[in-house]
Amino acid sequence: MTTPSDLSAVKALVFDVFGTVVDWRTSLITDFMWWGRHRGITADWTALVDGWRGMYMASMDDVRKHPERGYVMLDDLHRQSLEKLVDQLAIRGLTEADLDYLTKGWHRLHPWPDSVAGLTRLKTKFVISPLSNGNVALLTNMAKFAGLPWDLILSAELFEHYKPDPETYLGAARLLCLKPEEVMMVAAHNGDLAAAQKNGLKTAFVARPTEYGPLQKIDFEATGNWDIVAKDFGGIADRLGC
Repeated sequence: MTTPSDLSAVKALVFDVFGTVVDWRTSLITDFMWWGRHRGITADWTALVDGWRGMYMASMDDVRKHPERGYVMLDDLHRQSLEKLVDQLAIRGLTEADLDYLTKGWHRLHPWPDSVAGLTRLKTKFVISPLSNGNVALLTNMAKFAGLPWDLILSAELFEHYKPDPETYLGAARLLCLKPEEVMMVAAHNGDLAAAQKNGLKTAFVARPTEYGPLQKIDFEATGNWDIVAKDFGGIADRLGC
């Protein structure tokens, strides 16, 4: 077990966003069902959303494997994956504007019920920021939409590396002019925290057992020796004295 004194050096908290701060699955399915009815477009929106997220890691791995092509931001990866899924699911009648609307769905995600209140408490004592694979525009627009009170936006786009590459975690500490151990990574994903911890950051785990709906297979509980394990962001604030 860690003690509160172990965390006394922490000055900033950086957050995974998709699944940790916002409920991407419910947000997208609800958004697209409503939009589809009004547009007269019939589709299995749940299959689209689950398939889309299923292509997420592979799309970023492809960027890693081909550095000669340069960095590709997440909005563009999302659009490429969407076009493949629309074809696979035989969704007809979509215009360029429709494809843009669907891609920008990732900018319009709703927070988990505890997110805004918890972040607001943590902000009273710490610098708080996303540290997400989402690009800067996506994260900025999402913050406006969801009312997320970030102090700044840290994105994989700034480092041209996707998590869990070390450049993201170390780059966040560098831009904040902090040592890695002065930064705490908050995530609902044990793998993200393992990479952050390996690079010297402190870690906090919050379980989001409904992130993937009935498809959830991992991350029901903490599986690593994280500095904080809490049921929600309010629990992290309690541990950190906010």
